[in-house]
Amino acid sequence: MWQYMTETFGPNGPLIAMGGVGVLLTLAALPFMLGPRKDPFSRLAAKSAARPAAPAKENGRKIGLRPRDEAARKLDRFSSFLEPQDEETYSATRLKMLQAGYRSPGAVRVYHFSKFVLGMGGLLLGVIYALLTAKGGQIELTRLLLSILVPGGAGYYLPIYWVERRRQTRQANILDGFPDALDLLLVCIEAGQTVDQAILRVATEIRAGFPDLADEFEIVAHEIKAGKDKTRVWRDMGERCGVPDISSFVTVLIQSATFGTSIADALRVYAAEMRDKRVMRAEEKANKLPTKLTLGTMMFTLPPLLIILIGPSIYNIAKLLGKG
Repeated sequence: MWQYMTETFGPNGPLIAMGGVGVLLTLAALPFMLGPRKDPFSRLAAKSAARPAAPAKENGRKIGLRPRDEAARKLDRFSSFLEPQDEETYSATRLKMLQAGYRSPGAVRVYHFSKFVLGMGGLLLGVIYALLTAKGGQIELTRLLLSILVPGGAGYYLPIYWVERRRQTRQANILDGFPDALDLLLVCIEAGQTVDQAILRVATEIRAGFPDLADEFEIVAHEIKAGKDKTRVWRDMGERCGVPDISSFVTVLIQSATFGTSIADALRVYAAEMRDKRVMRAEEKANKLPTKLTLGTMMFTLPPLLIILIGPSIYNIAKLLGKG
C-alpha cells in the first residue's frame, strides 16, 4: 500500500492520503458533533410548538409576532458548536456585530458559521488545486502546505475583515453626521419639544443623509417609549456606536439629567465643540493632501520627465559605443 501511494502520488503520497482520511473522518464526525442535544423538556416544548399561534396581519399578510431570520433559525440547533461558550468572548463578539450594524439575535451564530464554512471550503479548494497542479503525481511539501493553508486562512479571515471594515465605515458615517444631528436636536429642544420627541424628529430628518445615525436615534426613542431606564438607554447607544464623541454626548445628557441642569445649554456648548472638531478634522485631511500628492507626483511625473530629458542622450551614447 505504501509503495502504491508513493508510485501514484509521488514522495508525498502517504501525506496526501493521511490528509484525505482526516478530512473524511472530520466530515463523518460533523453530524454527531452538530447534532442537537436531548432536552428533558423537549416533550413539553414540542407540545407548545404544536399549538397553533394566532398570526398577526400586516397589509393583509400574515406575520409572526417576533419575526426572525430564516438562516439564523436553522442554525439554532448548532448554537453550542457555533457560539462561544465563554461569556466574555460572546459579549465582545456581540458588541462588535452591533457596532457593525448586525442587530439580529443570530448574528454571532451566523458570523462563526461563515468563518467555519469559508475556512473549510478554502481548505477543500486548496486540496483540489494541489492535486490538479501536481506534475506527474508529485508535489513539494512546501507548495502543498501553501496551496492548502493559504486559501483556508483567507476563507477563515474573510468574515473578520468584512465585519471590521463595515464597523469602521459605519462609525465614520455616524461621526460625519453627528454635528448636524446635534444642531437639529438643539433647535427642536429650544422650540419646546421634549428630548424624546426631538430625537424622533431628528431621526426622521437625517435619515436621507445619515441612515446609521438615524437608526440609533430611533432605537433610543423606541426603548424610552417602552419604559426602559433612560440612563441605560443612552449608555447602550454609546456602546453600539463605539464612537468617542457619542460616548461624550451620552455623558453630557446623563449629567444634565442627574444634576438638573438645562439640556439646551449643555447641547449648545457641545454642538459648538463638535462643529469645531469637524473643522479640525477637515483641516487635518487637507494638510495630509500635499504629502500624498508628492508621492504620486514622484511616481507618475518624474520617470517620464527623466525619460524625455535623458533618454535621447543615452540612446546616442549607446549608438556611438555600438559603432566603436
